[in-house]
Amino acid sequence: TESEHFLQFCFNVNDFQLLSKKRLPKDKYEYLASGTDDAQTLAENRAAFKRWFLRPRVMRPVGRISTRTSLFGHAVQMPVFVSPAGVHAICDEQHGECATARACEKAGILFGLSQHSTRSIEEVAAATPSSLKFYQAYILNDREKTLSLIRRAIRTGYQGIILTVDSVRFGYREPDARNGFNALPPPHRLVNYDGPVETENGNRKPLALDQTYNSQEKKSWDQNTEQMFEQNASWVDVAWIKREVLPPGVPLVIKGIMTAEDAILAMEAGADGIMVSNHGGRQLDGCLASIDALPEVAKAVGGRVPIWLDSGVRRGTDVLKALALGASAVGLGKPVFFALSVGGEAAVSYMLQLLQTELEAAMAICGVESIDQVTPDLVMRHPAAFDPTTAASSKMLFRSSL
Repeated sequence: TESEHFLQFCFNVNDFQLLSKKRLPKDKYEYLASGTDDAQTLAENRAAFKRWFLRPRVMRPVGRISTRTSLFGHAVQMPVFVSPAGVHAICDEQHGECATARACEKAGILFGLSQHSTRSIEEVAAATPSSLKFYQAYILNDREKTLSLIRRAIRTGYQGIILTVDSVRFGYREPDARNGFNALPPPHRLVNYDGPVETENGNRKPLALDQTYNSQEKKSWDQNTEQMFEQNASWVDVAWIKREVLPPGVPLVIKGIMTAEDAILAMEAGADGIMVSNHGGRQLDGCLASIDALPEVAKAVGGRVPIWLDSGVRRGTDVLKALALGASAVGLGKPVFFALSVGGEAAVSYMLQLLQTELEAAMAICGVESIDQVTPDLVMRHPAAFDPTTAASSKMLFRSSL
């Protein structure tokens, strides 16, 4: 098949992006691949991993390498998950998020479903009844809608909630404005918002898409979705959400933490987990890469709650570096979309297999047989402060991050 033809040319995660760029229309590709402003943080997410170096250890038994671990008591086959990100149907029109969720189920890893998905909470749950799934939420202007969506996810069997806190405003997406990408391409919808809404007098009326995420008032689509979000949210709202809708045993992971101060405030508000993330370089341009923010956050957390990380992960060695610096799992964002566009569910499955193979090799060469053997002494900065981004390979490194 055409998908299999593409798959035979993919030998690492980055290869999927190269093929995706050839396959997708320019506006869709740049929506998925771009960052904000000058794309400094987008590039830094990859460059920063190159400034951390692994310390190989030898003559240690590694004949039984296992990448298995657990997330909040749930067994997973490796410490990698699919970060919640919306509109998968842009890349797989027939199956959308269901394709990605099935690939995660096959790989035995966690799938994060975005509130802005193109397949509903219930559809994805029905497609993967036995898999590990967390639901990601935003705080909306409509507080009751915020709670009702989380209740739907918990009622449908999602085992955890990821609350994104870095998106009261979206970073400005210049490529989308240039390409005229200011609405979700038909026939796609953010289906979790479908259904009637209540008016002030208690009546119910259909949800008008042109008044929400497809208003086309702004030049880029993500700027049009902002009108749905509560821009005066605080840590009080995090505590409110946990108190109102999360039953015991359903963890709350706070996504978008980049500083020690916010990590502490998140825990005080009731966070059961912290996700270090700069939204894949799509929020504040000029901020640190997630991997460079991780040590500060890990020190502040002090092992009290698990730390996850996303933004810039492309290699098995990236996974190992993040684990050594204090993460218990890492998420994939953009690569998932590129794989979907190349070959749907099968391509995502293949990409995850490649990443697991790389992780196993890196573990073996570093002398660790299991995830619980990964320790901080496996990673270091170069003693000569070597910066690969100034070397001859810098142009290639930058291209691979776009």
